[in-house]
Amino acid sequence: MIGLILGTSEGRDILSNLNNFTENIFVSTATIYGGDILKDYKYAYLNNKPLDYDNFIDVLEKNNVEVLVDASHPYAVEVTKNAIKACEKLNIEYVRYERPSCMESFKNNDRVIEVKNYSELNERIKFISGNILDTTGSKNLEKILCMKLKNRIIHRVLPQVDVIEKCSKLKISIDDIIAIKGPVSYELNCAFINDYNIEAVLLKDSGARGGTYDKIKACIDCNVYAFVMVRKKIKYKNVFYNIDEMLNYIGKKYILRG
Repeated sequence: MIGLILGTSEGRDILSNLNNFTENIFVSTATIYGGDILKDYKYAYLNNKPLDYDNFIDVLEKNNVEVLVDASHPYAVEVTKNAIKACEKLNIEYVRYERPSCMESFKNNDRVIEVKNYSELNERIKFISGNILDTTGSKNLEKILCMKLKNRIIHRVLPQVDVIEKCSKLKISIDDIIAIKGPVSYELNCAFINDYNIEAVLLKDSGARGGTYDKIKACIDCNVYAFVMVRKKIKYKNVFYNIDEMLNYIGKKYILRG
């Protein structure tokens, strides 16, 4: 069986292409929503909750997975580390699909500031006196709030009940919440920046397909700063940045063999 960890829209493309040949696929998503959007796809088994190392060992063994394709989000570092470790333990081939970065397009632009972690962000953002738009996601709300910035911070989050409830528990004002499913267009990014009088945007390097290019382009054109949380570097034995190349590899080795 082929295993597939999904966390990006490209993951659905991979699953759709694999469905042209087989439905003997184990699919893992981190949320119920992630599983719900796969109702029109074919697979033998679906997991829709987060998996730690022991959980990975259990489900990979039970489903007799031969190869695991990790198409999780670039920032789902713990998922990736646990998946690699589990594959090594079970002697399963691990294949990484990594969403390409688009940061090279903005190299040396003084409006684009890359930071390694929230501690560095806290130090480097001190010169910003105006409003800040946080688009790093609801999982990072506490990290942003713990910085105790004096700026007004607008949080762009998913329009889900549990997310809005989390914002309420953290005492984030409803006036400081933009609830919308991304990625959003360049034009809408510009509108948010202008309407909320934003001076700096906090974001991740989620690649062009994840909306990063349009977000940074909007920052530059609106003359505001983009603070980008860079990806953690992981050394992969087998990584692809092109879906077709990865599918060709999987197809020849696990689908079209004799």
